[in-house]
Amino acid sequence: MLNRFRLEFPSRPDNVGLARVTVAAFAAQIDPTLEELDDIKGAVSEAVANAIVHGYDNSPDGVVTVEGVLYGDAIEVFVEDSGKGMEDVGQAMEPEFSTDPERLGLGFSFMQTFMDSVSVDSVPGRGTRVVMRKQFARRH
Repeated sequence: MLNRFRLEFPSRPDNVGLARVTVAAFAAQIDPTLEELDDIKGAVSEAVANAIVHGYDNSPDGVVTVEGVLYGDAIEVFVEDSGKGMEDVGQAMEPEFSTDPERLGLGFSFMQTFMDSVSVDSVPGRGTRVVMRKQFARRH
């Protein structure tokens, strides 16, 4: 059975927590372990923070969209912005690469560690869409 949600909010740092708990509450429907929930929350936090910091340069005037879809024992989470986008997604996904010298550049590395798959589509001047998927361990 398929279930989904969609959430839109201003690109304000205090909304990272909103995205985290929304996705965690949604994922809880399929009874993940606490570790699986923590992984999802960590990945969502990184993706939303990237949209705010890099997509919108910390401007609160953008909109971040988070969508979640449950497929049996798996979840897919989409985080999308209409910000400045990226010229080179491959380079952006390299560990320790960042356009902001104040940041560590580990966001995508963390997402890839927490989730089973991460893909990124980005168009300069039009925004970025991150798709993350996690398969939950079967406990039945």
